[in-house]
Amino acid sequence: MGIKESLNLTRVPSILLLGMVYVAYVLIGGVIFWKLEGDLGKKDISNILQNKQSLLSTYTCLNQKGLEDVAQVIQEASKAGLSLKSNTTTDGFWKFTSSAVFAATVVTTIGYGNMSPSTWGGQIFCVFFALFGIPLNVVVLNKVGKYMLSLERNISDFLQRKLGGKTCIRFFIHLVSYICGTVFFFIVPMIVFKLYEGWSYSQAIYYCFITLSTIGFGDFVADNNPDNSYPNWYSVFMASWIFFGMAWLALLINHSIDILERLNTLWKQKWRGKEPEGESSGSDDKKPEAVMKEENEIKKPPLPHFFQDPPIKKNKLILADLLMLS
Repeated sequence: MGIKESLNLTRVPSILLLGMVYVAYVLIGGVIFWKLEGDLGKKDISNILQNKQSLLSTYTCLNQKGLEDVAQVIQEASKAGLSLKSNTTTDGFWKFTSSAVFAATVVTTIGYGNMSPSTWGGQIFCVFFALFGIPLNVVVLNKVGKYMLSLERNISDFLQRKLGGKTCIRFFIHLVSYICGTVFFFIVPMIVFKLYEGWSYSQAIYYCFITLSTIGFGDFVADNNPDNSYPNWYSVFMASWIFFGMAWLALLINHSIDILERLNTLWKQKWRGKEPEGESSGSDDKKPEAVMKEENEIKKPPLPHFFQDPPIKKNKLILADLLMLS
């Protein structure tokens, strides 16, 4: 094997092109965010400075040092999950339910940042808990996502057999699956968060995507307002929504990646005319037919009884085989 084959230099142009597209995408996003949020950020800073001067002029007994002390108390109370609007305090963040949700945000790498362990024991345990929990979470989500995908394919295959093998059925099943997932993991949570958190629809849908994509800015966090009284099922709803919603969104992202890879393969085949020998054995440039064959080899879960062929039909086939042998 020569140096060219070992280094696989034929991939360099496509890698550079992909890198340029990636950098351009990030820079364009930065410019758009800069234009949309930059002026508003300057206005916010000027308003905060005006409010600070107004506060110092209103409460003349409060100097700069006193203002910093008040800000420190407010920051510590917010971090502990305590309310400043009433004389009573809540249980804080570190209840069992909120602690369980925090554990889920650790292994899913969401990391809102609204609460974090402050004791040395909690910090050390968090390191080891994440060290083993993050790979476990990836494996479990991968299994759940594959099961959801294979269940879709089982339903598609069943309907194709019953309706004569129409190719549009698979597309229709995937479309219905995407619509149902959007309703269950975005529309319904959006309504729930609007009712119990007091957010607008845009803020709620923004929070749903930021959470399920594990970006987790922390500017909006559900089950976090000490002035709200949440029902007992709210934390369970949060944990279930995060787990299954992440599995569904990961499946959707994998579908998108697969579509982009197929388009990339078709574009390279059309541009080059034929597949180079140096890439014929690579796993990243497989033909769409080979990719489809590999996808269909995913182990499928057993079909529910109403999706299986009736036993009477199977018995008739077996009897016909026996008659032919005799």
